[in-house]
Amino acid sequence: MPGKFQWKKFSEVDLSDSFFDTLKEDYPEFVEWFERKSREEEETLVFNDECGIGAFLYLKDEEEPIELSDRTVPCRKRLKIGTLRLAERQRGIRLGEGALGVALWKWQEKQVDEIYVTVFDSHEDLIRLFKRFGFVCIGKNKRGENVYIKNRNRLDYSDPYKSFPFINANIKKAGIIPIKESFHDRLFPYSELMGNNKHIEEITAGNGITKIYIGTPWTPMHYQEGEPVCIYRIYEGMSGRTYKSVITSYATITKITKIKDNGRNIVSFEDYINLAGNKTVFDFNELQNIYNSGKTIMMIEMVYNGFFGKGHNVNHKTLSENGLFSEHPYNIDYSKDEFIKVLEMGDTNVQNVIID
Repeated sequence: MPGKFQWKKFSEVDLSDSFFDTLKEDYPEFVEWFERKSREEEETLVFNDECGIGAFLYLKDEEEPIELSDRTVPCRKRLKIGTLRLAERQRGIRLGEGALGVALWKWQEKQVDEIYVTVFDSHEDLIRLFKRFGFVCIGKNKRGENVYIKNRNRLDYSDPYKSFPFINANIKKAGIIPIKESFHDRLFPYSELMGNNKHIEEITAGNGITKIYIGTPWTPMHYQEGEPVCIYRIYEGMSGRTYKSVITSYATITKITKIKDNGRNIVSFEDYINLAGNKTVFDFNELQNIYNSGKTIMMIEMVYNGFFGKGHNVNHKTLSENGLFSEHPYNIDYSKDEFIKVLEMGDTNVQNVIID
């Protein structure tokens, strides 16, 4: 079901689309609110396909108390997810994860302590999504909605999704995952040499932030679950590789599965296909060819924490000159300080990624 996310003004969105029927039922004032946002020329992130609107995200800066049914949470600067809704046909796929990922990146960018959302009990899919990403219910408001909140000073590092987009400050080491440019730009399209943040956010929301890398290593991999990794885009041209092969971004490993070991099947083909799901760039035939021809196959699932962006990617020459690329990427283990150095080379505000 093709379609795409776009940032649009409220005035450009069709309020008569059946997508909004449940919002109108849940919130009697929704039409008035929507029309006011149109007059104020505010923007929203909208997914459209051939059936109409499939997803809708609206974010709001706030500095006011949160009124719960039994108490008042004091006033402070927060980012509110004013609306996050998916059409029935889009549930269970990647749009919700991608849209929430954009919201959390926006929250990180603003450097306010909290992000929150209100949601009725009936929206079980959304509640599961918020919980997966570390939102905690602090009670109900006077309308009867659950209030879910996430605080950057009280992150749950037991799971990289719960702490997303931040990286655990207690990491011991980090690695590099090398990916040929033709595959890199399919798996991480917003890490390609782009600069338009709005365009990147639109692509991010449509592609999700869970990524699956499938490697056929000839040497043992040193990766561990919970470990951050740098994504290294290998330039496939004949010349200039040391300048054009670059670290573009960084992620955290959430799961490692050995599919085959020295020609021995560990995971069946059917289970391998199910594990890959819709989070890899390979189609069925490509996955089948890898499974049939690979002697050793590793599947690595990652949550995608961030990217450096156009003009900030760190090339092989710079890494080598700083002692950060002395062997094959599969064998590189960065210390925490070395990983931080790579982030700094990519002009990343480390204090806003790793909160000590």
